[in-house]
Amino acid sequence: MHSADGTLVPLSEIVTVVPARRELSIFHKDLLPVVYVTGDMAGSIDSPLYGMFDIRDRIDRELGLEQWLLSQPANPYDDNIKWDGEWQVTYKTFRDMGIAYSVGLILIYLLVVAQFRSYLVPLVIMAPIPLTIIGIMPGHALLGAQFTATSMIGMIALAGIIVRNSILLVDFINQQLREGAAFDTAVIEAAAVRTKPIVLTALAAMAGGFFILDDPIFSGLAVSLIFGPLVSTVLTLVLIPVVYYGVMHGRVSKMLAQ
Repeated sequence: MHSADGTLVPLSEIVTVVPARRELSIFHKDLLPVVYVTGDMAGSIDSPLYGMFDIRDRIDRELGLEQWLLSQPANPYDDNIKWDGEWQVTYKTFRDMGIAYSVGLILIYLLVVAQFRSYLVPLVIMAPIPLTIIGIMPGHALLGAQFTATSMIGMIALAGIIVRNSILLVDFINQQLREGAAFDTAVIEAAAVRTKPIVLTALAAMAGGFFILDDPIFSGLAVSLIFGPLVSTVLTLVLIPVVYYGVMHGRVSKMLAQ
């Protein structure tokens, strides 16, 4: 330090050094004392959930502390671990996405019921929706991509695309039946005639996915849009005619007999 006349003054002449322990911050949540332990992931696996579950297993084996993932500890005065942060964000995101997916499927079913005046035909039309999983999950594994919230958005979008393809097939079958064609002939011709528009629809969705494949956020959406239609379109062209023939053959035969 400098004195009034500008000369240097040793710090030891004006202060007394006393060794002491630094007081740490005391945190509370819901009026209860808590200790926050934070961490982050680095390396090839950047998702914190993998590290969280690994630590959770080690705590179970070595410490035996009770851990809570979704709800608050039953007894906050005992030693507990409440997982929060990125885990809560991920859980709530996929929970809300799952609810949105379920609501979307219900609305699709109701719309198709109104279109075909049947409660059974919409089930046949929506049967290929789970087939998107056959393409999406192996696609993520093949590219080494993680299944994220945007991947779930892609699944929801594909549900509408797949239903559209199924409607094209079923509507063509019904149109052929009204024109007097045999049921088995109508089913075969539906798969042959409607293949081109269905494949073009799938290629359009896949082409759009390639442009965002390297995006750090929307890469999961791209993988869903590429591998989902790739597999589900091929299976839809086989599944819908076969299932529709198996379910409706007896009904159509009775209607024609009357």
